[in-house]
Amino acid sequence: MSKKPILEMRHITKAYPNVLANHNVSIKLYPGEILAIVGENGAGKTTLMKILYGLEKADEGEVYYKEQLVNFRNPSDAIELGICMVQQNFMLFGSLTVAENIVYQNEPHNGMFFNKKEAVKIVEAFSDRYSLPVDPNAIIENCPVGLQQRIEILKILYQNAETIIFDEPTAVLTPLEVENLLDTMRQLSNMGKSIILITHKLSEVMAISDRVVVMRDGTVVAKSDTNKIDIETLSFHVVNRQIMHEPIASPKIGKPQLEIEDLNLLSTSGKKILDNICLNVKSGEIVGIAGVSGNGQSELVECITGLEKYDSGTIKICGKPASNGSVYINRDLGISHIPEDRYSMGCAKKASVSDNTLMGSESLPSFSKWGFQLLKEVRKFAQSLISRYDIKADSELQKVSELSGGNTQKMIAAREISKNTPVLIANEPTRGIDIGATEFIHKKLIEKRDQGGCVLLVSSELSEIIKLCDRIYVIFNGRLHGEISRGKLDAKNLGILMLGGKISENA
Repeated sequence: MSKKPILEMRHITKAYPNVLANHNVSIKLYPGEILAIVGENGAGKTTLMKILYGLEKADEGEVYYKEQLVNFRNPSDAIELGICMVQQNFMLFGSLTVAENIVYQNEPHNGMFFNKKEAVKIVEAFSDRYSLPVDPNAIIENCPVGLQQRIEILKILYQNAETIIFDEPTAVLTPLEVENLLDTMRQLSNMGKSIILITHKLSEVMAISDRVVVMRDGTVVAKSDTNKIDIETLSFHVVNRQIMHEPIASPKIGKPQLEIEDLNLLSTSGKKILDNICLNVKSGEIVGIAGVSGNGQSELVECITGLEKYDSGTIKICGKPASNGSVYINRDLGISHIPEDRYSMGCAKKASVSDNTLMGSESLPSFSKWGFQLLKEVRKFAQSLISRYDIKADSELQKVSELSGGNTQKMIAAREISKNTPVLIANEPTRGIDIGATEFIHKKLIEKRDQGGCVLLVSSELSEIIKLCDRIYVIFNGRLHGEISRGKLDAKNLGILMLGGKISENA
């Protein structure tokens, strides 16, 4: 590794109204190095990377790249010098194909015209090279979240950057996919590429990084070579306290609150997306759905919540037939829902935190009278959620678009869990949030279970599924493959089942 850094950010300070996002932050990145930057939601990691990538401008401080002072006005300036970023919020064109998105702004041409066949060949080659399978001809808006993540990564790799920023790149990947991505990062590092990894998964930090920087409240609080620090010390630096791992008590099972029988959903071409799904979730338990993104779990959640009309089968909520296609009716029957995508389905970005916490509860007498909102009560409720869930916001009147992704996720989880419905559908409830917030939301899900509610947990985070769930269903190609009780399966074998494999009876 070179002794001269390829990148230096010196004394970076960035302030927003009432928030000091970065204060006197200095970091170095060396050629061929993998540098991990970790911290709680709102610690300033993403703001720092946006400054580096030209999406934000620092109030104070300097950025040097290859020993030259740089001033990126926009991401194009950064990309031109060899810095690329895979962001948490995907930057893809929904109406275009996978291939068109990946080669965008560097398209192969046949004379004056875009050479689509060559673009498909290029994407297929990159897909094989980096073990990130995609269909080059698929339309982005039809691709599930996990697949879109892979497409973002391939797009960055195609741009052949020298310095690559990965912002939570493994949030939606299975253990095998994570392993493949980490291998890809090692390969890139060995080729001399420099990598900055923003992640909440400390096990990945320990497995892949050369050095680690910890940020808290906008400042750097710790730096270390990764091989000179352990994961317990690292987690303490992140949250400034010891993370507790309390054992989960056995469930007290009651009556079924969510019952699904022979549920079928067909695509417009007649292909089965959901194939005779049968499951139940009883009061006093957390039931998990484990599967690789794109195998029907998103559509299953949409059918249960009323977002999607199914073709046949029955769904009962608290013993009553659910509506086939009405979100309002199914919520009224006793469902709350933490959606998979926090921005497209979970919130209104341009609205305030207060307005967002009210969603789904607008007509309750505690918040409305004679058709008018009781603004004082609404704001008081929002303030209570901000406090109880440690959501980093200036106030309840701040726009959600100004919150970090993790704090937006906490706001959505707070809103849905606080409804105290008999049934909670939690679809990727801890995606992109830090270890402290994850611990807190896990605690809330367990509390809901222990208070007699039930939770259907859909998660690509296998450690989360294994830790929290009393029973687990594995979904593959739209079908459920058996039912597994707590403690009967480890992450490796669960990952095999998720990919359609089989394990021995003694595994």
